[in-house]
Amino acid sequence: MEKFDTEVIAMNLIANSGDARSLAFRALEQAKTGNYEEAEKLMEESNAASVKAHRIQTELLTSEAGGKVAEINVLLIHSQDHLMTSILAQELIKEIIILHKEKVNGKE
Repeated sequence: MEKFDTEVIAMNLIANSGDARSLAFRALEQAKTGNYEEAEKLMEESNAASVKAHRIQTELLTSEAGGKVAEINVLLIHSQDHLMTSILAQELIKEIIILHKEKVNGKE
């Protein structure tokens, strides 16, 4: 079975996941100031970064399914943690923004 270096893959996962998380938190800050248009734009950018990370993860999975084995190491595990926490942050921040809008609009 062919092997490949996971370091670049892991770093790209970390970078894109980190971007997704940071953009989502920036969106939350904008929503807290009432700038929902900017918040929506930042959430779209966050989603785009998340899609990049998902593509990297999918490539890793399909490569392994095709016989190209990834070396499992702490960096790769760490990159998966980054991906999962960024996804969770996005989901929660979307809900918080909705709740904030409802509170501001008197729909408590």
